[in-house]
Amino acid sequence: MTKTDTVLAAFQKGDELTAAQIRSRFGAGNPHEVVRSLRARGHAIYLNERKNSKGEVTRKYRLGTPSKAMVAAAYAVAPAAFARVG
Repeated sequence: MTKTDTVLAAFQKGDELTAAQIRSRFGAGNPHEVVRSLRARGHAIYLNERKNSKGEVTRKYRLGTPSKAMVAAAYAVAPAAFARVG
């Protein structure tokens, strides 16, 4: 199992991860490349910002469900990707 696959498994369990957590927990040298790779494979990975009680902002990646607008935009760019096979 690749590092990208293990990060995906964590997202599928509901984990929300910072870039630093992806680097340390999974040994990914470039967490942003892992996220880019997952997005390229069709996974809807979102980056959410949150403020804690001290006003510090953290950014966490999570796996989500794409909106209708996002699916429509993807279809407009690459309709062949949505074609039925067989």
